[in-house]
Parts: sequence; C-alpha cells; structure tokens
Amino acid sequence: MQKIDTGDAKTPLFNDPAKRSLIYQVGAVLMVAALAYYLISNTLNNLDRQSIATGFGFLDKESAFEIGESVIPYSAADTYARALIVGVLNTLKVSFIGIVLTVVLGTLIGVARLSTNWLVSRLAATYIEVLQDIPVLLQLFFWYAIFYEALPAPRQALNPISGLFLCNRGMIFAIPAAHPAWMWMGWAFLLACGLAWLLRRWAMQRLFETGKPFPTFWSALGLLVGLPLVVWLFFGAPVAMDTPHLRGFNFQGGMSISPEFAALLLGLVLYTSAFVAEIVRAGIQSVNKGQTEAAKALGLKSGRVLSLVVLPQALRVIIPPLTSQLLNLTKNSSLAVAIGFPDFVSVANTTINQTGQAIEGVALIMAVYLSLSLLTSAFMNWYNKKMALVER
Repeated sequence: MQKIDTGDAKTPLFNDPAKRSLIYQVGAVLMVAALAYYLISNTLNNLDRQSIATGFGFLDKESAFEIGESVIPYSAADTYARALIVGVLNTLKVSFIGIVLTVVLGTLIGVARLSTNWLVSRLAATYIEVLQDIPVLLQLFFWYAIFYEALPAPRQALNPISGLFLCNRGMIFAIPAAHPAWMWMGWAFLLACGLAWLLRRWAMQRLFETGKPFPTFWSALGLLVGLPLVVWLFFGAPVAMDTPHLRGFNFQGGMSISPEFAALLLGLVLYTSAFVAEIVRAGIQSVNKGQTEAAKALGLKSGRVLSLVVLPQALRVIIPPLTSQLLNLTKNSSLAVAIGFPDFVSVANTTINQTGQAIEGVALIMAVYLSLSLLTSAFMNWYNKKMALVER
C-alpha cells in the first residue's frame, strides 16, 4: 500500500483556528475604530457648522444657579466644576447611606422571613411582595407626596418633642453647638471601631483555640461609648445645643433633612431591601440543615449559630447577587431628578441647559456612574474573595 507523503506543507491560513480567530478580532477592532472615527468626525463637523463650542472649557465659567442642598459650601458665583462636584457628593451621600441601610434592613427582613413565628414570617413576606411589585419611581413620588403634601407649613410645624420640628420643608432638629470636642469625639469613635474589630478577631481566635467565649458585644459597646465619653469629659462636657427657631417663613439653626432627600433615601432603601431580603433568605436556605443541627448539638445558641455557622457559609451565595442590587441602588439614585433632589444628574442637566454642552455633560454623567459602579464592584469582589471558603 502506497504511503501518502504530506511533506512540510503548511496549513492554509483560514484553516488554522487560531489565525482565523486573530484575523476576525483584528477586523472587528478596525470596524469599531472606523465607526467611532466616522461618528466623532461627523459630530465635530456638525457642531462646527452650527458654531457650537466643544471641550470642557465651560467648567471654569460661573454657574449662575443655586443648588438647594450641598455637602460643601456653594453659591451661584462658583464655577460649573464646583457645581458638578456638589452633585457628585450629593449622589455619594444618598448612595452610601442607602447602601448601609439597605444591607442592614434587607438582612433583618431576610432572617425574619425564615422565622418560626408565623406572624413575623408573614409580615416579612408581605413587605417583600408589596415593595418588589411597585416601581421604584412610584415609591419616590409616594414618599415625596407624604413628606411635602401631608405635613403642614413651617408656621404650623409639628413639634412632637423639644427641638424637633416636622413640616413640608423637612425635618429640622437641634444639634450640638460648634465645639472642638465633637471633632475629637469623632476620631475617638473611629479609633474605638478599629479596636472593636481587633477585639472581635482576637475573641474569635481564642474561641477556636480554647472553646471559651468572650463577651465581645459588651466589650465593643463599652469601647464605642467609653472612648468618646472620655474625650467629651476631657473637653469639659459641653452641652450647648444649636436649637432651630422659626424666623420668617422658615427655620433657622439646627440641622434639617429635606423632603426630597428623605423621600429619595426611603424609596431606594425600601425598594432595594426587599430584593436583598430574598437574596439573604436564599443564601441562608442554601446552607445544609446538618450544619445548624451540628452547631446546636455543640450547645451554641440560635444567635451564635446564625452568626458563626450559617451566615459565613451563606455569604458565598449572597455576595454576588447582593453586589448587583447595590449597583442598582446607586444607579437608581439618578431618579432623584424626578422629585427635585440635586444629585449629579440633576446638576448636570442644568449645566447642559445653560451651556449647550450636551455631549460633554452626558459624557460626564456616564463617567461618574461608571466609576461608582466599578468602585462598588471592586470592593464587593474583594470582600467576596475574602469571605470565600478555602478548601483544604
């Protein structure tokens, strides 16, 4: 039988999967680059034909508009850049507070959903079903109407307790008067948080090595309360309060929470926490019941079983979908424009209307929300890796 001699013949270019894949990828990149060049050049030509300036030079110009709420000092004489920074900080404020409250409330509702108490379980289930099925924008409108329409004007403000006023301008309450002690108490509280974390790690290691529990909760509580209290006493125990008082058509002094901020925060937290509760419930139910039974057989109480056995194992199931919900909360904060809260989208829209720099404004909006989403995802991915179960 004659043997066929293949020789050193090379495989044809398009018959080689690796080379063919490379050619397709290069072609796709060139097509995208060509499309991008066409769109950008066409846009620039149209803008030039209409004598519309491009670029971000407008950021240095005077904004000439006020912003109702600001984390940092701001006036209409400031630049557009500072106005946009105010919008970013307002978005960060509502997103950060909303994420913290959502995780806490969602976890509590998720645990309550699995309660053996029929009433508690049914209430948690009702909470989840109702709030999941109502669009978040409608919830924002509802809470805004409650805060703005149902409450009286400042002159007829409700005063349930001394120093607290409720009206359609928001919730106004007394705060401690300016004093250096409060700043140092804040630093003392942060130091106490760090010490409490180290104490918990030591207590956990001690428990695993010796089997002897340590009163971590009460010790941490003592640190969190004791250190700031010592600082307060060191500065002479200041008790002066900045109490709000009615002047003209509004209150002066104290601190206020606007109806727009309260409605936005409440709507986002209640809506998102309903989904987080279901994620927590599914994560807990994913843990084998044998783990719970074994922990109880060792004499651990229900609270210890949940915190030391069930939740650490459930986190590997909870964290990925939880990340998506936290990202949704941050992106849904852009709905603030519907109820008048000056978040970044609202401030950017005002800037676009005054300057005509629509492309630059939309690009800034996209960049800000992309950055927030990537930072949130990076943190949650790090936490997911940290909490992952390592097999021996």
